[in-house]
Amino acid sequence: MGRYTGPKNKLSRREGFDLFGNGGESLERRIGQPPGMHGRDMRRRRQRQGDYDRQLREKQKIKRFYGLRERQFRRFLHLAQRAPDLTGSALLKLLERRLDNVVFRLGWAHTRPQARQLVSHGHILVDGDRVNIPSYLLSPNQTLALKPKARRMPDIQELLDAPPIAPDWLERDGAEGRVLRAPEREEIAEPFEEQLVVEFYSR
Repeated sequence: MGRYTGPKNKLSRREGFDLFGNGGESLERRIGQPPGMHGRDMRRRRQRQGDYDRQLREKQKIKRFYGLRERQFRRFLHLAQRAPDLTGSALLKLLERRLDNVVFRLGWAHTRPQARQLVSHGHILVDGDRVNIPSYLLSPNQTLALKPKARRMPDIQELLDAPPIAPDWLERDGAEGRVLRAPEREEIAEPFEEQLVVEFYSR
């Protein structure tokens, strides 16, 4: 399946949100201005957005934040529609349980694209077995570990020496981790309006 390889800051400026977590000061200065020669005009237009525009932009924001293509995003939405929770909330909870996202949340990668690469290259063990599918859905009590080769990578060593705080639904012990439970909606701090996504696909 293809993936986006173009300029990431362009996408972040389009959504008005640092999608990839590595935009730095350059993106911070321009985050409110959409890309392109008509960016300033588009910023004024944003204030007059209709319902469809708002729903589309929120769908694109969440989809790009987690690094999914359209078909894969729809698959997760269909799974969420069968869950007992509200569809929007269930969607975010499912996306949080993706293997690449959990690797990122455990603090083993600087960004989700880097976490996805770690998984794709076979550097992650799940319950002792090598798993190289970024969309693999983790369940409570499953364990994760970085393979020895990955632990020797300079970027990974830096993160292991000074790890960021992991969310409460995960447990980390150096290069090993465990899923304690499914995440709660309140534990996803990003400013998503997931109900707009549900409305978009309900049209």
